[in-house]
Amino acid sequence: MLSPKRVKFRKQQRGRMRGVATRGNTIAFGEFGLQAQECGWITSRQIEASRRAMTRYVKRGGKIWIRIFPDKPVTMRAAETRMGSGKGNPEFWVAVIKPGRILFEMGGEEITPEIAKEAMRLAQFKLPVKTKFIALGDEEKKAGAKAPAASKAVTVES
Repeated sequence: MLSPKRVKFRKQQRGRMRGVATRGNTIAFGEFGLQAQECGWITSRQIEASRRAMTRYVKRGGKIWIRIFPDKPVTMRAAETRMGSGKGNPEFWVAVIKPGRILFEMGGEEITPEIAKEAMRLAQFKLPVKTKFIALGDEEKKAGAKAPAASKAVTVES
């Protein structure tokens, strides 16, 4: 399972999950991706379970990229502990996910869109957030639809 080798501070505050992902929201390595549609925490166990499901389905063909890393410690106190006596000990690690974040990517010569979609579907079942399958062509179409409108507005003939 994924976890940091070392951290500057053992314990962190819980924080807030507001807004959308501004980084890590485009496909960078593969041809297919799994994009988060809502915010949440994904534990290192859930990431590993999703990775195993995808890897088993593609029979270790192609390549899978994990685009998230669990770098936030979550602390817990023992059950039925009285109030006070400080913050609990770190129990597990989570990755903070915002809408639009690419969680996994997949690519390779033997990976077809059908294989990638089914592998990502199996990975979706292991995750606590709503996700969407996207392909590299889908992103270019959206970007291409916006670009001509902008270029028409800028073009001025004298």
